[in-house]
Amino acid sequence: MEYTVNKLAQLSGLSKRTLHYYDDIGLLTPANVRSNGYRIYGKREVDLLQQILFYRELGFSLDAIKSILTAPDFDREKALVSHVSALMKKKEQIETMIENVNKTINSMKGATVMSDKEKFEGFKHKLIDENEQNFGKEIREKYGDEKVNASNAKIKSMSKEQYEEAERLRLEINDALQSAMAAGGPAGKLAQKSCELHKQWLILYYPNYSKDYHKGLGEMYVADKRFRAYYEQIGDGCAEFLRDAINIYCD
Repeated sequence: MEYTVNKLAQLSGLSKRTLHYYDDIGLLTPANVRSNGYRIYGKREVDLLQQILFYRELGFSLDAIKSILTAPDFDREKALVSHVSALMKKKEQIETMIENVNKTINSMKGATVMSDKEKFEGFKHKLIDENEQNFGKEIREKYGDEKVNASNAKIKSMSKEQYEEAERLRLEINDALQSAMAAGGPAGKLAQKSCELHKQWLILYYPNYSKDYHKGLGEMYVADKRFRAYYEQIGDGCAEFLRDAINIYCD
């Protein structure tokens, strides 16, 4: 079966513009282009688009999807098995959120009493699942299952106050980093304040804080393009700036 852009757009639910963009960035190129300029997609491209949409549904960036699909060791069957596992986790997360919302409604009606811990249960599960999905493989390879599992357990046991404090610190770190980059180098007062805030944030999430662990995360922020992309939103070169500031802070 062959599809033009129009037919593939109708089949997939995507816009023609999106398919053209996927072609432009080398994510999904047509099997061939006819003399009249029509892009033609075959079975291989349809299967590939399905994989792309699976990864998009799981929150992967287009750059990350392209890296995965073009890797020499990419295995479609293994990828599908992985998708099932990830979607099951997402299903559990959604079910937890639904249960949480229903409990909140019943609590507002006076039918039940909901503890502060229960109010944040769904959000904490969502945070753990997103971390595992986006960074779990790299962090587990670098630090081991024991540390990652301990961190997840700590997140689950967070109180409402700790959860809110972690979010407050995250935003304060970003603001401090932006100011620090405008004010001077990584050894500056504002940069070192950012590192102190970052340490406080880490302690909330990761048990057994150590300087080596802190410095290792700084290196990962630079090496892993997903972490780098997060910090680049704060400012160009922010990942390197934070890594250098952390190294100075820890030394």
